[in-house]
Amino acid sequence: FSMAATDPQVLALASQITESREQDIPLLLLKLKGILSSPSLGCEESNKIKQDIYDYGLTQYCLLVLKQDHSQLHGAWATAAQLAEILSHCCVGLEVKEDPEEFYRKFLPSVIDSLLVLGKRLQARFIRAIKDKEKQDFLHWFQIVTDAICWLFGGHIQLAPRVLQNDRFLQMLITDDVETAIVMMSVLHNILRINSSVLLQVEEETLHSVLDELVYKLSSTANPALGSAATKLLLLVAKSCKQLVQLFTARYKGLKGLLSKQWTGKGFDREVNQLLDLLYLEQSSGKGEMQKQHEAACVIQAVWRGFQTRKRLKKLPQAVVTLQRSFRAKREQELQHLTKQKEDEALKLQMQLQRQRAMRLFHEQQLALLEVVHASQVNKYMQEMEEKSALTIQRFWRGYRARRIFHQQKQSLKEYKAAVIIQRAACKFLEKRRRRRPLSPWKEPKGLTDEQRLALQQKVDDYIKLHPASQMSEERSKELHVQAQAKLAQFLLRNRMDQRAAQRREALLAQVNTDVELLMNAPGLAETTEKDFGAFMSRSIPVATKARQAHNTMLKYTRWPWWKKLGDEFMEDDVVPDDAINTELETLFIGGRK
Repeated sequence: FSMAATDPQVLALASQITESREQDIPLLLLKLKGILSSPSLGCEESNKIKQDIYDYGLTQYCLLVLKQDHSQLHGAWATAAQLAEILSHCCVGLEVKEDPEEFYRKFLPSVIDSLLVLGKRLQARFIRAIKDKEKQDFLHWFQIVTDAICWLFGGHIQLAPRVLQNDRFLQMLITDDVETAIVMMSVLHNILRINSSVLLQVEEETLHSVLDELVYKLSSTANPALGSAATKLLLLVAKSCKQLVQLFTARYKGLKGLLSKQWTGKGFDREVNQLLDLLYLEQSSGKGEMQKQHEAACVIQAVWRGFQTRKRLKKLPQAVVTLQRSFRAKREQELQHLTKQKEDEALKLQMQLQRQRAMRLFHEQQLALLEVVHASQVNKYMQEMEEKSALTIQRFWRGYRARRIFHQQKQSLKEYKAAVIIQRAACKFLEKRRRRRPLSPWKEPKGLTDEQRLALQQKVDDYIKLHPASQMSEERSKELHVQAQAKLAQFLLRNRMDQRAAQRREALLAQVNTDVELLMNAPGLAETTEKDFGAFMSRSIPVATKARQAHNTMLKYTRWPWWKKLGDEFMEDDVVPDDAINTELETLFIGGRK
């Protein structure tokens, strides 16, 4: 095309769009509606303007805007609906001479897909809208988009099968909303009116989906407008092709009864009667064949039912046995559950009684001991009991914590043992491999050359000159030796004296503590016997008593269970920790050592 023949309005709009920001382009594209609807344009001028709009890429701009998020546009859904109408009018009546393959195979299918996507979004917004004003607006914009779709495939008939096979079209048709369903059935009516054989050009699955939805609307609604639209569509489909009438009679057995009982007398009896006449005519023409098929089906069903009955009778004893076995197993399981529940309750009650009996016995023992213990020793006795109770609680807590840590570390310990086994196997393998490796033959080391020997001798002489050795006379060495021997003898003598003094102090401390303990535990003067005098007069009796207590403590420690010795893995067997002895005897002195 020549620049002189281009419409000035289109040229100005194209230049303005190229110089504008992206968010202002949708509002500028709306000016195309005024250019296309000018009353002074004839048919040829209108087609020429559409050609200019396409050549300058304005239709591509419209398509790109429709593919964006419509809620972000200026004017939102109203702008998107108007752009859909403009794009549809620009594509109808346009004859592309340069690269028509691009226009008919890619551009037009992309336009129809974008319009269907926009229609589906408007339908969803209309269904979700709550206010009446919003519902009216979304319904109006939805009708504008569907009219644009009808106008587009009306100008390009080859797009009708693509519209039917699009998933968005089927989603819009399969809806429970009455108003949008009527609009979509009008679109389907326009498709069938423009191209009556389009249903034979689509896939069988798509054809069945469309027909199933129309029959479903007849059976599930009582709205006259929706029923009238569905009936007219079915009548149009039946008139367009005889094969589809055969599909009606074969696929929808109750369609005739549904039409005659539910939709007679609703204001569109003429269409209902015409559809019923076509269905009855097809049924009467194929009645003989249908009768034969019906009889054959009855024979097949009778044979199959007899086979199934005989098979079921053969399996009946086994089924009864299985049923009885399952019933007995379930009853046994229920009895076991009840027995276990009763045992748990009895055990719980028994433990509660034992706990109460133990508490009562403990309180009785406490009262008896308080009666026996002297008044001056009550506080000390209570303090000892509290300490023993605290130690018992701590012992149980440490055992519980150790068991829990052991269970937590069980997996890591298992992994560690596995790693040790793998390493041991690898070491054995490497050792065997090293032993199998043949010994390399002896190679005599290379000797030094004369030049290397002279260079090394020169380095040694230089080092000796720089670091001369300190020489000491024999008399000086003997003198230092005598001084070291004298100092060592003094240190050993002083150390031996210190050890004896320390042992003496420890023995005195042990004697004092033993005497204090004997005095603390001594009976009153009125209760003193000759045996008690002997304990104070002899030093061997307290020592023997303490030795016997220490021996009993060691025996008790060796008989402890394993969980009390979890922290003693690396202790020697004949060593008893001081903490264990002190725990049992509070303060015990053995051999002059605390």
